[in-house]
Amino acid sequence: MANTDPIPVGVLFSTSGATATIERSQAFATFFAIAEINAAGGIAGRELVPVHYDPQGMPQQYQLLAERMIREDGVNVIFGCYMSSTRKAVIPVVEKWRKLLFYPTPYEGFEFSPHVIYTGAAPNQNSAQLADYMTRHFGARVYMIGCDYIYPYESNRIMSDFILEVPGGKKLAERYVPLTATEKDFLAVVRDIKAKSPDFVFSTVVGQATRLLYQAYAEIGMDAQHTPIASLTTSEAEVAEMGGGAAQGHITSAPYFQSIASTENQACIARFRQQYGNEIAPNMAWEAAYFQTHLFAEAMRAAGSDQYDALLPQLLGRAFDAPQGRIVIDAGNHHTRLHPRIARVNAAGQFEIIAGGGAAAVIPDPYLVTHPGASWNNLPYAAEYRVG
Repeated sequence: MANTDPIPVGVLFSTSGATATIERSQAFATFFAIAEINAAGGIAGRELVPVHYDPQGMPQQYQLLAERMIREDGVNVIFGCYMSSTRKAVIPVVEKWRKLLFYPTPYEGFEFSPHVIYTGAAPNQNSAQLADYMTRHFGARVYMIGCDYIYPYESNRIMSDFILEVPGGKKLAERYVPLTATEKDFLAVVRDIKAKSPDFVFSTVVGQATRLLYQAYAEIGMDAQHTPIASLTTSEAEVAEMGGGAAQGHITSAPYFQSIASTENQACIARFRQQYGNEIAPNMAWEAAYFQTHLFAEAMRAAGSDQYDALLPQLLGRAFDAPQGRIVIDAGNHHTRLHPRIARVNAAGQFEIIAGGGAAAVIPDPYLVTHPGASWNNLPYAAEYRVG
């Protein structure tokens, strides 16, 4: 007799706390993909059942809840985590119990766990392209601002290396604010930015603090057309929260934007909005959370099991036609071949893609072994692109 038992899967994204806006989009993208999988017959007739807890953005809670999912709820696979501090809290749990974490967030690289599938961008898929684009179009005198945790520190280190390779490259300042930063924190920062007059600002501010930075930047009179904030973390979710006025003219590097004009992407967004309305703004982290869930389902169908030893070989090297284009899980490092893009927020509050999006995916190089600037410049879509 065929096994018809439901398959529990962990969904470990915060719906409250400092990063709730972006993590809610990841959670709902996962629920959306699960609903599509179940509507298509599940996995060999078995229904996927999400087991969701709210860790409230606190690393210790991610760790405790991951353990609970595995020990009490029978979960073998967890889709989850946004901040690097939360991923690092969960990795020891999945390694101890021989389970698998799918991580759908751009991150700082320089990591490998055999128990993680990394579906967000590595530094050679967003930081390298952003450094190249910004220094060619705006200059190489940079002011860096981020939140006070692992990802901003490491991203600023990587960006500093890229900037200092450029003639005239200079880091004017490197500032950090709490995840719970207030308007007062950012007022001091933007005053310092204005005084130092950089060519651009590199931001790894995340969560609710993003809105405060961009609003303070506009209020002090900084011109985004001439001195934009360039970010790896500001997506449609944060733009929707802050309003298009504060975001207009600023730039983000990511593999996915909801403005991608392909029929496949626009159809996916339409299906999502039909089911969940307009409250959630599709974004880079939403898309990775969506495609990784489908990727898991395809691999489990092939493996016949969600047990780690059976599932992993079916994931490595597997391709999927995601909304951004065809992606592939790299068998050597568990990261994902992605399609880097650069986009700028227009007057309507939407990202207009101004560079990237070529048919060839960029192979993940989380340890930056090869020179990322050279690889970007040699790609067919890395010619000069218009700004604004």
